[in-house]
Order: sequence, then C-alpha cells, then structure tokens
Amino acid sequence: MLISPIAYIRTEFPEKFGVPRQSGLAPDLRGTVVFEPEYRSADALRGLDGFSHIWLIWEFSANRNNGDWQPTVRPPRLGGNERMGVFATRSPFRPNPLGLSCVEVDKVEYDTPDGPVIHVRGADLMDMTPIYDIKPYIRYADSHPEAVCGYVDTLDERTLTVVIPEGIASSVKDKSVLDALVQTLSLDPRPSYHDDPDRVYGLSYAGMNVRFKVFLRKLTVIGID
Repeated sequence: MLISPIAYIRTEFPEKFGVPRQSGLAPDLRGTVVFEPEYRSADALRGLDGFSHIWLIWEFSANRNNGDWQPTVRPPRLGGNERMGVFATRSPFRPNPLGLSCVEVDKVEYDTPDGPVIHVRGADLMDMTPIYDIKPYIRYADSHPEAVCGYVDTLDERTLTVVIPEGIASSVKDKSVLDALVQTLSLDPRPSYHDDPDRVYGLSYAGMNVRFKVFLRKLTVIGID
C-alpha cells in the first residue's frame, strides 16, 4: 500500500526536543493543519466543525529508520534503561513510523489563502509533520476511563515548577505564547536519565531559543533569545 500526505501541520516546534511526549498535555499549544492542494476541498470537512476533537494519523518524519526496527525499545519515561516490546510503547521507532494524536479543534476556516484549514490545540507534532488521515473523536467509542495501562500506570507523571524571571518573561510579548511555553517546560523536555543541575538546555520554540536549568523539581529559565 502506498500512502501520501493529505496535509502538513504548522506548529512552533522546529525540532524534536521539547515536543510533548503525548497530545493534550499542553492544551495551549496551537497548530494549524494545512492540506495539500488536491485535498483543499471544503466538502471534505463538511460537518467537522461539530466535533470538539479529532484524531491525526501522521508520520514520525524526523525518525525514519529505513526499514530497520527492533522488537524492543527503551521508553524515555522508564529512564531509557528498561526495555519494553515496541508494540507496548508509543516509541517513534517502529516498523511503520506512524503516530496517532488526539487534538482539540479550535476552529475550522473554510476560506483562507491555503484553502480550508483546521486550527487545533494540544498537538504533539513538529512543524511540517506530514499527516496521512484525519478522523473525528467519538466519545462513546474512543473514551475508556476504566482502561488499564500496564507499566504506564506506575509512572510518576509529576510536572516541574517553571520559574521565568520577570525580566526574561517580559521579552515574550504574546501571553498565549508564554502560557504555552510554560506548559511545555513543565512537562520536563529532558530525557528521563538526565539529572545534571548545572547543565544548560536549549529549546527552540516560536522562533525563540529558550535556555533553562533544572534542579530537583524546579525548572528555571535563564535566557530567551
């Protein structure tokens, strides 16, 4: 089966580092789904504006493995030291590099210079990630609050406290961008096995280079360029 992208998403993440590990964890993150010319049909989106959430089926385009795959992987949330079966994880290194994300529909615009576009929130995708399909989220079929999630249920998902000194925070004029940045940083973008309080990390977001350190459960931003 040969498949081609129907769309690409525009987000504020030009690289993998810092992208939330799952969708919906940073609900203020904004993205725009822009369709390829042959799919720019308002009819194809008819009725979509009645749904609050959609599923995006996309490609781990920054992790192409040239057909090579391993039956086990090292999930970052397990510290990168313990192996699990690839099909028991959401690792981007898979036989077929396909991702699945549930995102909130902010609004649907039918008449833009790029044709119909979908504005979404909470996407965990890099800028220009190819999208292969879009499906509506259906509550009665897709929601399972009683689900058991294996080793994931045992993980500590505490967030970090983010501190941005006023003099640095004031350099970000758009409050919505600042709010989304704080949500992203609170999820701890570092690999789980990194724990060096003196190390300075750099995150590219919304055209900014955000530099920060982490000590215990507090992340402090030391510069935004």
